[in-house]
Amino acid sequence: MNVLNPARLRLGVNIDHVATIRNARGGAHPDPARAAQIVAQAGGDGITVHLREDRRHIRDEDLQRVADSTGLPINLEMAATDEMLEIALRHRPHAACIVPERREERTTEGGLDAAGQHNRLAPIVSRLRDAGIRVSLFVAPDPRQIEAAMKLGAPVVEFHTGEYAHAQGEAVAHELRRIVDMAALAAKNGIEPHAGHGLTYENVQPIAAIPQLAELNIGHYLIGEAIFTGLEASVQRMRALMDEVR
Repeated sequence: MNVLNPARLRLGVNIDHVATIRNARGGAHPDPARAAQIVAQAGGDGITVHLREDRRHIRDEDLQRVADSTGLPINLEMAATDEMLEIALRHRPHAACIVPERREERTTEGGLDAAGQHNRLAPIVSRLRDAGIRVSLFVAPDPRQIEAAMKLGAPVVEFHTGEYAHAQGEAVAHELRRIVDMAALAAKNGIEPHAGHGLTYENVQPIAAIPQLAELNIGHYLIGEAIFTGLEASVQRMRALMDEVR
């Protein structure tokens, strides 16, 4: 596994939608494991995969193949269920990011209510941490959720940036300020802040410039751009935009 550089704003690339394209027709192509290798070559710092309850993109058999294909850290996005906990404990990824999940949603629509689900999350966080897996909570940039992460003992929060990504006009600055303030609050309380969802070439730099953020996780946009430019080029451009402001 590559040693993480704490001075570098890390780029985790979610390769779920390589599997989505594969699953649309069946068979083995395009291969998520090959995508992970290209991400590593292009300057990505980690691979994110979301094993959903309905297996709509990444499948169980993909997890080990992706891990074996690259030396990059694997970040497993997972719902707070007994099934996903057991899968995480079996595969032992570098990190597990607990996300909300509803079967009918197209993509993750908001942050996890860690404050309202403490009793459900506490044993899951504890077992993951005991297994040496870095635990992250995918939450809205809200002080209640940071307080909940502290009580749960989660070392990382990943801020859902969807509201920022979809904002228009004056709302953009408002949403950015929320993320800026909550990144500072998280760091002040010993929690490493990450961010992701809806980030593009056009909107990533104000987020990347937030000094406390340690990692961005970006997927759908990069896979979409890869259709036109190739995956290596799409990752390299995102990496360059992040580096320009850090």
